[in-house]
Amino acid sequence: GELMANATAMIPFSGSTQGQGVKVVATSTAGTLIHTTGTSATVIDRLSIWAYNGHSADVVLTIEFGGATVPDQNIVQTVTVKSGLTLAVDGLILLGSGSVALTVKAFAAVANVIVLSGYVMRITP
Repeated sequence: GELMANATAMIPFSGSTQGQGVKVVATSTAGTLIHTTGTSATVIDRLSIWAYNGHSADVVLTIEFGGATVPDQNIVQTVTVKSGLTLAVDGLILLGSGSVALTVKAFAAVANVIVLSGYVMRITP
C-alpha cells in the first residue's frame, strides 16, 4: 500500500498560557492539569516536559501520565534545586480512546516551586 503522510503540529500544553511553563500547585493526587489530549483514537500527542525547581531544596515531582494509577501512570523523580531544566518526559505519547481524552497532571512535595515547560507534537494521520 501507499504510505500516507501525517500532519504534525507543535502546540503548547493545553494547561499552558501562550506556551509558558505551568506551575505545579498540587501537592497530592489529582495533580495540577498540564495537558489534555483530544478524544480521537488516531491523533497522537507526543509530549516533551522539562521541570524547573525554584525552591531552596530538592523536590520530589510526580507526573500522572494518562491517569493517576500507581505505579502504572506515575513518573516520579527528584528535581534538583535551581539546576536549570531537568528532562521529565522525553517524547512519550498519549491519545484518546475515540470518545474520552487522557490527561497529564502533576503534583510535587512542595506547592508552587516546580514549573513544567515543554511542548506537544500533535500527529494527525
